[in-house]
Amino acid sequence: MRLKDIIDIIKLPFREEKELFSSLYAIMGFYPRNIEYYKMALMHKSIRKRNDKGKPLNNERLEFLGDAILDAAVGYIVYRHYEGKREGFLTNTRSKLVSRETLGKIANEMGLGSLLLSSGHSTSHNSYVEGNAFEALVGAIYLDRGYEACLEFFEKQILGKYVDIDKVAFKEVNFKSKLLEWSQKNRVRLEFRMLKQQKDENGSPVFCFQVVLEGITGERGTGYSKKESQQLASEATLKRLKREPQFVDTIFAAKTNRTKMEEEPTMAVPDTDQEQNFIIVQGESQESSRRRSKASKAVAPVESSVDNEFDLSDISHKEKSKEEIIAEAEAAAFAEG
Repeated sequence: MRLKDIIDIIKLPFREEKELFSSLYAIMGFYPRNIEYYKMALMHKSIRKRNDKGKPLNNERLEFLGDAILDAAVGYIVYRHYEGKREGFLTNTRSKLVSRETLGKIANEMGLGSLLLSSGHSTSHNSYVEGNAFEALVGAIYLDRGYEACLEFFEKQILGKYVDIDKVAFKEVNFKSKLLEWSQKNRVRLEFRMLKQQKDENGSPVFCFQVVLEGITGERGTGYSKKESQQLASEATLKRLKREPQFVDTIFAAKTNRTKMEEEPTMAVPDTDQEQNFIIVQGESQESSRRRSKASKAVAPVESSVDNEFDLSDISHKEKSKEEIIAEAEAAAFAEG
């Protein structure tokens, strides 16, 4: 620790700020220069605090900034760590490292949630809130000490200590399977539509797929295999489903319209009773029974393999039953509606 940092801490008038300095040092590995940035990063919007001009004070703007800085810093780390790996692999690895779930777990392990100022709800084990706070913290570091400090923070304080980059990179997350599971659970029609197939400058095949949900276009994915491109399209679509409620509403509205069109009238249950020709009617003489049996045999068609092939009896006209007449009337009524 530098002498200037120690002097700055001693000068702090309030014990609370000294404790905050110490807690942030344990998390970041260095002391803040401008503590106000970090106070803002730890201020959840639920406290509804405003400045003198009436503008809300919370960590949302720093979260936006930190998200962009993290993408750049982690992208550079992944690029340097995996020399020679293709763009699809690098993108996928970075996405997993900066995902809300990953950042939330890191923030929870670091104890960042305990420093977060909030009101009206608990932020304990809330990966969404803590992940946002982590991004806001990175935004504060950037404003306080610059990009290099953000890069050093993630490399020295996160990688190896809380995250094994290789385990994250090679952990297979089947986004397509997750999207299929969601669509089947909600009975939503899902389609992977191939938009184009071409070759890059090295002659390697490149595929581009787009997710379509109930006829509503989702996100696209481009990769060196159909599997990779569908995975990327599925991942992007899942993120959009989480972040855009109106996208979800549009899909379910399309589903409602489809199911209305596919509704069919309830058909009458067919009669399962069959004529029991083998039953002898009580009081009927054996001679009468034999005559009735001969009569039924006389009108029975003669079966042959050739006749069966061209048998049209199933589509011949016949008198309609009461149930059939009712069923057709109902079908016509549904068609007019």
